[in-house]
Amino acid sequence: MGVKKKREMHVAALTVRHQDLEILRSFADGEGKNLASLLLHCVQLTDGVSQIHYIKQIVPLLEKLDKNGLCDPTVQSCLDILAGIYFSLNLKNPLKKVLASSLNGLPKFFLTEAVHSFTSRLQEELNTTDLYSYRKVIDNISSCMENFNLVLHFLRKSLIEILEENRKFAGNHIVQTQLMNDLLVGIRASMMLIQKAQTFQGNLWKASSSPIWQSMCDLLNIFTKFLSDDDLLQTIQSTSGLAVILFIKTMFHPSEKTPELISSLLLRSVDCTSIPEWFMNSCRSLCCADISVSALLFLCQGTLAMLDWQDGSMGLSGEALLLDTVHVLFTLSSQIKESTLEMFLSRNFASWTNSAIHILESSSPSLKDSLNGNSGIVGRLLEYVYTHWEHPLDALRHQTKIIFRNLLQMHQLTLEGADSVTDPFFLELTKSILLLEWHIKGKYICLGCLVECIGIEHILAIDKTIPSQILEVMGDQSLVPYASDLLETMFKNHRSHLKSRTVDSTWIDQWHETWVSPLLSILCEGSLDQKSYVIDYYLPKLLNYSPESLKYMVKILQTSIDAKTGSCDSRGALGALMACLRTARAHGHLQSATDAWKNLVSSARVKQGLIHQHCQVRIDTLGLLCESNRSTEIVSTEEMEWIQFFITYNLNSQSPGVRQQICSLLKKLFCRIQESSQVLYKLQQSKSKHEPENELAKEEPSVSLQLYKNFMSSICNSLFEALFPGSSYSTRFSALTILGSIAEVFPVSEGRGQTVYQLSHDIDVDRFQILIECFTSTFEDVKTLAFDLLMKLSIAAVQFQDSEKLQGLFQAALELSTSTKPYDCVTASYLLSFLIWQDALPWSLSVATPQQDACGDGEKSAAVVERNTLMVIKCLMENLEEEVAQAENSLLQAAASFPMYGRVHCITGALQKLPLNSLQLVSEWRLLVEKLLSMSYRLSAVVSPVIQSSSPEGLIPMDTDSESASRLQVILKEIQPRDTNDYFNQAKILKECDSFDLEDLNISVSNIDTSAEIKGKEGKTCDVTAQMVLVCCWRSMKEVALLLGTLCQLLPMRSMLESSDRLLTEDQVKEIGDYFKQHLLQSRHRGAFELAYTGFVKLTEILNRCPNVSLQKLPEQWLWNVLEEIKSSDPSSKLCATRRSAGIPFYIQALLASEPKKGKMDLLKITMKELISLAGPACDSQSTVPQVHALNILRALFRDTRLGENIIPYVADGAKAAILGFTSPVWAVRNSSTLLFSSLITRIFGVKRGKDELSKTNRMTGREFFSRFPELYPFLLKQLEAVASTVDSDLGQLDRHPSMFLLLLVLERLYPSPMDGTSSALSMAPFVPFIMRCGHSPIYRSREMAARALVPFVMLDQIPSTIRTLLATLPNCTDQCFRQNHIHGALLQVFHLLKAYTDSKHRTNSDFLRELTDITVCTKAKLWLAKRQNPCLVTRAVYIDIILLLTYCLDKAIKGNQPVLESLGFWEEVRRIILGSELVTGFPCTFKVPGLPQYLQSLTKLALSAMWAVLDKSKEQTVGVPVTFSQLLDSSFPEVRLLTLESLLEKSSSVASGPGEKGLPSLLCSMGEKFLLLAMNETHPECFCKILKILHCMDLSEWLPQTERCVHLTPKEFLTWTMDIASNERSEIQSVALRLASKVIAYHLQTCEESRNSMAPELKQWVQLVVLSCGDRLPTASRLAAAGVLTSTAPLFLTNPHPILELQDTLALWRCVLTLLQSEEQAIRDAATETVTTAMSQENTCQSTEFAFCQVDASIALTLALAVLCDLLQQWDQLVPGLPILLGWLLGEGDDLVSCVESTNQEEEDYLFEKAEVNFWAETLTFVKYLCRHLFHLCKSRWPPSSSERLCHLQRTVSEQRHHLSQLFRELPPTAEFLKTVEFTRLRIQEERTLAGLRLLAFLEGKEGEAPLCSEPQSFLQKPVS
Repeated sequence: MGVKKKREMHVAALTVRHQDLEILRSFADGEGKNLASLLLHCVQLTDGVSQIHYIKQIVPLLEKLDKNGLCDPTVQSCLDILAGIYFSLNLKNPLKKVLASSLNGLPKFFLTEAVHSFTSRLQEELNTTDLYSYRKVIDNISSCMENFNLVLHFLRKSLIEILEENRKFAGNHIVQTQLMNDLLVGIRASMMLIQKAQTFQGNLWKASSSPIWQSMCDLLNIFTKFLSDDDLLQTIQSTSGLAVILFIKTMFHPSEKTPELISSLLLRSVDCTSIPEWFMNSCRSLCCADISVSALLFLCQGTLAMLDWQDGSMGLSGEALLLDTVHVLFTLSSQIKESTLEMFLSRNFASWTNSAIHILESSSPSLKDSLNGNSGIVGRLLEYVYTHWEHPLDALRHQTKIIFRNLLQMHQLTLEGADSVTDPFFLELTKSILLLEWHIKGKYICLGCLVECIGIEHILAIDKTIPSQILEVMGDQSLVPYASDLLETMFKNHRSHLKSRTVDSTWIDQWHETWVSPLLSILCEGSLDQKSYVIDYYLPKLLNYSPESLKYMVKILQTSIDAKTGSCDSRGALGALMACLRTARAHGHLQSATDAWKNLVSSARVKQGLIHQHCQVRIDTLGLLCESNRSTEIVSTEEMEWIQFFITYNLNSQSPGVRQQICSLLKKLFCRIQESSQVLYKLQQSKSKHEPENELAKEEPSVSLQLYKNFMSSICNSLFEALFPGSSYSTRFSALTILGSIAEVFPVSEGRGQTVYQLSHDIDVDRFQILIECFTSTFEDVKTLAFDLLMKLSIAAVQFQDSEKLQGLFQAALELSTSTKPYDCVTASYLLSFLIWQDALPWSLSVATPQQDACGDGEKSAAVVERNTLMVIKCLMENLEEEVAQAENSLLQAAASFPMYGRVHCITGALQKLPLNSLQLVSEWRLLVEKLLSMSYRLSAVVSPVIQSSSPEGLIPMDTDSESASRLQVILKEIQPRDTNDYFNQAKILKECDSFDLEDLNISVSNIDTSAEIKGKEGKTCDVTAQMVLVCCWRSMKEVALLLGTLCQLLPMRSMLESSDRLLTEDQVKEIGDYFKQHLLQSRHRGAFELAYTGFVKLTEILNRCPNVSLQKLPEQWLWNVLEEIKSSDPSSKLCATRRSAGIPFYIQALLASEPKKGKMDLLKITMKELISLAGPACDSQSTVPQVHALNILRALFRDTRLGENIIPYVADGAKAAILGFTSPVWAVRNSSTLLFSSLITRIFGVKRGKDELSKTNRMTGREFFSRFPELYPFLLKQLEAVASTVDSDLGQLDRHPSMFLLLLVLERLYPSPMDGTSSALSMAPFVPFIMRCGHSPIYRSREMAARALVPFVMLDQIPSTIRTLLATLPNCTDQCFRQNHIHGALLQVFHLLKAYTDSKHRTNSDFLRELTDITVCTKAKLWLAKRQNPCLVTRAVYIDIILLLTYCLDKAIKGNQPVLESLGFWEEVRRIILGSELVTGFPCTFKVPGLPQYLQSLTKLALSAMWAVLDKSKEQTVGVPVTFSQLLDSSFPEVRLLTLESLLEKSSSVASGPGEKGLPSLLCSMGEKFLLLAMNETHPECFCKILKILHCMDLSEWLPQTERCVHLTPKEFLTWTMDIASNERSEIQSVALRLASKVIAYHLQTCEESRNSMAPELKQWVQLVVLSCGDRLPTASRLAAAGVLTSTAPLFLTNPHPILELQDTLALWRCVLTLLQSEEQAIRDAATETVTTAMSQENTCQSTEFAFCQVDASIALTLALAVLCDLLQQWDQLVPGLPILLGWLLGEGDDLVSCVESTNQEEEDYLFEKAEVNFWAETLTFVKYLCRHLFHLCKSRWPPSSSERLCHLQRTVSEQRHHLSQLFRELPPTAEFLKTVEFTRLRIQEERTLAGLRLLAFLEGKEGEAPLCSEPQSFLQKPVS
């Protein structure tokens, strides 16, 4: 909902010829009442809208005349002039429509005269010879059909001449596009004419001697030529196809034979002897010659569209034509690959099914047999649907839906009344579609059609969980629209069915259970994406269809809110409730907001929602308040209060999506306020006594308006307060965006009505300064928002700034524009733009220019802005010229002191904000543009040697040895240095040192070469690093490229301009193009050529729209030139063959992507053919450089989304080139081939959205893949055969077959579909034996890939037999000769097939069990492979994995049935394998064999599986286990120990989280001693970590008392040992040790009251450990562990009514909580929020805040934590000792102010890229504000009058600090906020902290009251907090 501006209507005025004007004047009467006077008044007006009024008066005036008026020459002349006016008007002019409408109402007796006038005028028009008037004449023909022959003759002439003109302008696509449109209109006019011909010409024209007949034959001949002319647009060809069939249908006689004739045309079987001569002459090319695929397709389209298929009017010959047409379309479908033709083909299939439905309604029985569901035609159409329902083109997928729906309807028509639901075709179709996976989009489309056809009951009977299954997939954005549409179809159908079947209303409960309950489950517990999409797509549809379901939802959710309110990971019932209410209100299902919270949800719930820990709950609650289906609904007082509350805590959101939603929703609210205020103003004016809308409106409108004003003012206060020093990026972004919305929604009133609020009225000097200072943000978004806001406000800078201040701003901008910090020049650009638009430039700049006229009403005069821009650019140019001159002498001096890119950036910024097409000072601009171009080329010449060198990143060496320095001389000589100080020719040698120290660096440099010391800006010696020079160079190139791209926009788009008026000449454009070519083709630094590409794209786009033909053809010429250079591979060529061809792909991309997409894309076609021929394998004699370039360019083109589907026809050839290139002996070719292949995989299978390499969404059925790329079928098969035939040759040579890798990568992404049918043309079966053979490869990775690739090629029901076949190929233990590679490959294939089989969901339990039992029997036969008889550990490991998988599946499958494994004796075999293995017998000491870790892991997993199986069965440990846990834990191999510990940890965690196995706790208890011993002796880090985790999971009382006996440590010593580990170990171990230590401490304190005093040192150490774990520089895991520890110990240490720790230690822990709450990482803040929630929810603290037991966000948790702490200080009676510590927090004790600022200076100047740890979320002053507020509140009532000594010390410290701050501020330059931003901000923050401290100390002494910073944010309505 936004404010819509009323569109003004622009109507071009009508005019008449001079002689017509004279006629009107002569006939006009004196009184001005006759028709001539009316027309004269009309044509003399210049406003088209006013003329409409006069036109409408014509007919009423004529109606007053009687029939005698016919004899009146005035009327006759006026009708003639009206005809002239009508024909002169443009087709789209509203006047033409009004005139036509008026003339349709002419009295009958004037009609003949009017027709005569129009006919005579049209004859004049038809005689025109001006080619470019033809279009207007054709448009006029469309509405006037008299004089048939003349019109036909004209149409024939115009079409021929337009076609000829089109050929003349080949290459000029602008003119060609216009001519093509004219052709199209001409063809359509001809068709419309012929369709109306019979209605008024009878049969007279059908005589062959008739001129009309001859004209029609000529037109038919022309359309036939158009149809076959591939140079024309396809829309013209397709329309010609329609015209050809229409003309044949109209002209051929007898009409009964027309279907036969058309049939013979389509089947290419025309009998030339039996057809009329006129037809042969007109359509010879269609009858005798071969016609193109596209022409045949368009003929089919004409046949289906132009013939009458209704009611079988064409008889049996029509039915035969219908069948012939579909067979032709089937033939075409295998030949067409171009995406546009595919689109036409799919429309033809849809059109054919529509025609079939029409004809079936009254067809012969034989046709019904041919078109029923089981027929071949329907089968092939279904295959077409299955192949194309996943097509990337949306429109094509939509056509498959139409085809499928029509096929169902066709089958229903053939049933002749039989029951659809029980029909075998429908049953089988439903079953097969339900078997498909849910990631297939076509499944949703087809199920929706089936539901519409046979109803939902049958589908729900098959599987009633379908609604839940569909909702489950709604986390995938690509499937959401399909899933929601299907659900909507289903629930509508189900409701109708239930309603019709049941008399009472009980059906609604069943409907709710089926459709609403799964929805609520997802809303409460689903994933974030799932819930968002369900709310956006499904919930509105459900509520719109069934509004009464809202009450059911609310009732269910209200009952479950108290049970669970949600968390940061889950919305809970509260979130679900808010989402439902928000959607209901936005769609008008709640009368008003008040209904929601008075009847459905309490105020407390709304407030909880606004600060909920889950961001989406906050958004939904805000949406409930802001959104309404009525834009004028008045905002209630409660809503305003809640919005104010929301803004206080929600501006600082890190998520861009959340920020965007907040700003969008608040804008909707402001629009409501604005629109409802207009209603209130009207009420106020009319004093109406209508019934008020709600309680707010019951008050006087003036009261409501005042409330609005106060509310908006209060919001703006909050937003400006949020822009404090040090506020985060997200806070600033949100505040400025919302302020921008306010300025936009409440515009400056200019007498156009009243506005309830104006932001500019609330702007004062301070706020103006705040907005200006936003330009200093390092985030450009903030600068842009601040600039836009200042532009929206109707204020002038001079109101708030004196001229001296503005002069300072200008000087600061100039200084920043040459800063060495890249982001400073952006600040400079915004400052200069602001001064330009505010007309606030210094007087010195504008002395030489004449004063401009004053601006009116606050609008900036365009002339003033243009003059100011010109002055600023001139000023920047003067400075830049000096700097470039200096840089030509010393590039190093430039890099250190005045990198020039900043100046260029400011020039570009100023130009971009100017309307370049309407400049006034043309002559001055022309001179300036010339200077700018020459300056750009000079600057580029200075820096380009660095960018174009072969190693731009390392030009100035900082190497540590003379050898590498001498090696680098080669690079230094390459660039032909221009520096006078020999810096490039003298490599620097740094002395060896441990750390990089600037002082040492300077000393070392001065020792080598004193001239290398460069004087910086402030006269200090500074070192120039390689980074600084490179940044200076590439950024200069970037800015020059962007400037040239901006200057290109000065090129005129109209050809009318005189050459003297053009700001950019043709030669200059060519120069710019040559510049881009040089730098894109020769630069080697990515930053330089990527940004040159941006500028070049602007140039190519403008050239393609340019009317100048020579300029328009430049991109084509450049393209041919670069392709020739690539092909020639000249050794002297400067093209970069490394770095992925550097800028060459970008250059070609820019030239191709700017080609008009609606044309034939000829450049793309020719370029792709050239590149693909170059990318193929080169002859030995040829250079491989062109091949490398071609592969790299192809990669870029396949990745370019702008080329869209136009690139798809070349995918197959690209894939061939990549696969063949991978076999090249040259590394560069292989590397480029790999990159190309990677981009092709993405282009074919889509962007990978998950971690799963073979995600179902990134796969394709084999049929779809090979249908889209049929050339790849024989190619891949042949390549695979070649690879497979030699992969295990007996020659003994190791042939690695590099292409096998790529082949298998493609094949493993294909899968068979149950819908593939029986067609063997593209069967996947031939690939299977070759893939199996690839499993024999000597390369391990290839064997693995072959196994994975085999799975999709084997149909599910064939997997068991394939597994048995593979097992049968394995050798017996008695065989002498076998290869382990072959065994390994076969076993991997068995393993992956078995896994796929067990994962499948569509098996019945009995079949599944039988097949698995058979496989198990086969597996037993080869068990020797798992034993020591098999010497290879790798194959042993895989065989054991297969056994493990079988045991798992059979164990799972037989729950409650007879144990299959035991009946087969399989467990006994497993036991023997384990007992005979090395796990039991041990390994030799030096046993190191390939595959040992893998074997150990597999064997351990099998042993663990066997042990758990025994334990599960006996419920206690028995002798039946083959090996014990202790044996496994004693293993010397960490792999064994780790797996065992993981297994035990998993079981113990499941026991801790819920009721688990009974035998487990006793098992763990008995192993307590074992774990303690292991903990002391374990050396492997991961194992050690797992042991500590297990100890943490176990009950401490079971093992802690045993420490002394087991490991000779007392429990206290064990605690110390644990804390030592937590202090010293790496992050994960440290985190676990900290958790364990905390649990041990808590156990000690809770079990032994008397031990508290004795544990004081340990407690102290533990507190210090927790404090250290919260440091910002520590890993996330450590801080999360600290947060977890604080949460678990909060009741004991943080909120205990009787504190255990000393006050200082307790406050230190609280300080940790506050630190974690301000962490930049969301996860840590959420964990710390849990601590606060726990602390708030204790018995002694739950009254401290109103949010006890609520899930809150970290932003409010910070103030809640402080509230609880202050309350606890009172409870503990520790206010006096505690307050100084809290005051220390307030003042930031521990921060050394001077060193802080000085270190900033040092860092900023010396390091260009090195960044310190920065927290972009924490806001120091927010914390200070909250703390200050709570301290004031605390001290008001509780502070004793006596002041402590500590406070006196604080008072002195703060006063000294304030004095020192004043001194530091005085040392800063005048505009320090811009020039020294970081130091200035830090000082400002410290100043605010100091002032807050002083105010609080003064308050404690009784000297002053509460201060604004520390006060509660007062709402305009809220009462102060007592």
